[in-house]
Amino acid sequence: METTRRAALIAALAAPALAGRAMAQGAASTALPQAPGWYRFMLGGFTVTTVFDGFSRRSAEGLVRNAPLPEVQATLAESFLPTATYDGPYTVTFVDTGRLLVAFDAGTGGQMAPTAGLLGANMAAAGLDPAKVGLVVITHCHQDHIHGLTTRDGSAVFPNAEVAVAEPEWAWWSDAGNESRSPEGQRVNFANVARRFAPYRDRTRRFAPGAEVSPGIHAVAAFGHTPGHCIFRVADAGQQMMVLADTTHRPELFARRPGMQSLFEFDAPAAEATRRRVLDKVATDRIQVIGYHFPFPAAGHIARDGQGYRYVRADWG
Repeated sequence: METTRRAALIAALAAPALAGRAMAQGAASTALPQAPGWYRFMLGGFTVTTVFDGFSRRSAEGLVRNAPLPEVQATLAESFLPTATYDGPYTVTFVDTGRLLVAFDAGTGGQMAPTAGLLGANMAAAGLDPAKVGLVVITHCHQDHIHGLTTRDGSAVFPNAEVAVAEPEWAWWSDAGNESRSPEGQRVNFANVARRFAPYRDRTRRFAPGAEVSPGIHAVAAFGHTPGHCIFRVADAGQQMMVLADTTHRPELFARRPGMQSLFEFDAPAAEATRRRVLDKVATDRIQVIGYHFPFPAAGHIARDGQGYRYVRADWG
C-alpha cells in the first residue's frame, strides 16, 4: 500500500514536466496519457493551486495578424518551440481563501480539443471538489474559458457556485444585437454564453472593473482581448499576484514580442496596448503572475528582455 501511495505521489509531482515536455516536443495530435497536473503554493494565508486542463494545437500560419509567418516562426524557434504548429495550454487557477474556494475560469469541459479536458481528473488529484467551489470568476467569455461551466448535457459542473463576470463583458455577449458588430470568428460566443450560464441564471453576479469581487481579490480592466476582459489582483498578508487571463497568449511569442497581435483578439490594437501596460507593471513591480495559456505550472514572473519580456517559471522543483 505504501509503495502504491509513493508511486502516485511521484506521478503527480512529475506531471508538470511530462505535460510541458509533451508540448515542447510536438506530441501527436492525440494526447498521450499523462499523470495528474497541478501545482500549489501559498500567497499569504491563501492557498493557490493551478490545475492543467490540457492544450490545443493549431497551425502557426495565420496565428498572428500583423507579422509575416517567418517572423513568427523565428520567434517560436528562439524558445525551442515547434515552428509549424502552435500549442496553446489551458490552466485554471483556484484560490482557497480559507473562507471561500474561488476558481478563475472553468476550462474547456472536455468539449473542445481532444488533447484538453483534463481539469476534472486533475482537480481530483489535487483534492479539489467542484461541489466545494463557491465562486467562479470569469475573466472573459471565450469558449475555452467557459465551456467547463457545464457538462455536454448542460448540467452545472460547479453546482454550489456563484458565477461572477464583468459588467461590460456580460453586456456585450448577452446582447444579440452586438453579434453583427463582432469579429466573425467570435460570433459563436453569443449562443455559447447563453448556454453555459443557463444553469447559473439565479447565481450570476456582475461586477464593475475595479471592484473587489471577493475579499482580497480585485478586478482590473484589461480590455481588448474581449470587450470586458478583466485580470485580477489577488493579495493577502502583504503578498500579491496577478491572474493575467489572456493578456498574453503563450508568453514565448506574445510577451517576447508584445506588438504581435493574435487572431484571438476582439480589438487587437486595444489588446496590444493593454498587454504592454500590464507586462510593464508586473515586470517593474516584480509581481508574481499566472497566465491561462502559459506553460505549466503557468505561474512565475515576467522579466524585461530587450524590447519585450520573458516568462520565468515558478520554481516547482
